[in-house]
Amino acid sequence: MTSKESASGRGVLLVNLGSPASTSVPDVRAYLREFLSDPLVLDAPAPIRAMVLRLFILPFRPKRSAAAYSTIWTEEGSPLIVTGRRVAEEMDRRLEEPVILAMRYGEPSIRRGLEEARERGVTDLHVIPLYPHFAMSSTETVIRKVQTESEAMGRPFRLTFRSEFHSDPRYIDALRQVAAPYLATEPDHLLFSYHGVPVRHIEKRDPTGCFCLRSPDCCLTDHPATGLCYRAHCMRTTEALAAALGLPRDRYSVSFQSRLGRDPWLSPATDEVLQELPSRGRKRVLVICPSFVADCLETLEEIAVEGRETFIEAGGTDFTMVPCLNEHPAWLDCLEEFAREREPQPIERE
Repeated sequence: MTSKESASGRGVLLVNLGSPASTSVPDVRAYLREFLSDPLVLDAPAPIRAMVLRLFILPFRPKRSAAAYSTIWTEEGSPLIVTGRRVAEEMDRRLEEPVILAMRYGEPSIRRGLEEARERGVTDLHVIPLYPHFAMSSTETVIRKVQTESEAMGRPFRLTFRSEFHSDPRYIDALRQVAAPYLATEPDHLLFSYHGVPVRHIEKRDPTGCFCLRSPDCCLTDHPATGLCYRAHCMRTTEALAAALGLPRDRYSVSFQSRLGRDPWLSPATDEVLQELPSRGRKRVLVICPSFVADCLETLEEIAVEGRETFIEAGGTDFTMVPCLNEHPAWLDCLEEFAREREPQPIERE
């Protein structure tokens, strides 16, 4: 990364989820502790959250997660971090203002990103959470954390945020360019697998309290509740990309992955859909994961390894995962335009 200073006071902060420092069990445990201690992720009262972490998650999950991370780790480190650095470096090269990478959990932290921005003369910071679809456990927690850390620094930045870009034509076209060559192999089915969230997260962000998940087509209906609805954003990405690819309705479907715990999550679950597809005659499947802009544990291990095994064992014959946007030129062009645009904050502090 270059160390150019801001001549205008403007800068850009790119923020993604994060990754453990290594595949060691202690490093994975530290990462999971920080991640799952976030009240916007595990949104139970603090005493219950602490008990669940101490008794049910941290004694067991770090070892399993460390083994999973070890299957995707590269010589340079975490794929998510490596890709993030390369993208930030390219944006820093393209733009006149500094572009800095941060992670919501782990390193480089948001606090460190803000400190670097201050060191490089930035006072007007445009923050781009690298999540296409707004959710309280992704975009919202980034916004809250940036606001809190900025205020704690004494001289807060002037902040603007890009809250989501689920149906932005530039994002959809980047997805189309990545997916089109894989569709040329004529698979039987395209599965859109999005990261799941608990059902209660959707209901909490319904300002009416009586619309979300109450009808089969609620997400494709124009309504105040769909503005910050994660599921609605996913469905609209699906419809826009399917139209861009010229896919008939019977050639694709939507599922949700990465469940955690026993509470109801968005459905159908990706692993269950992959197990069912061969029995419906869909034996050559293509999977795309539009909620991730960079390949990570959830795509490289959960889908490309575990998902493939589930599908093949169920009788499927051909399984292909479409890579994430990563460093594709169309995505870099799209992100450059996002970085040049400033928007007002999408939500106010509570």
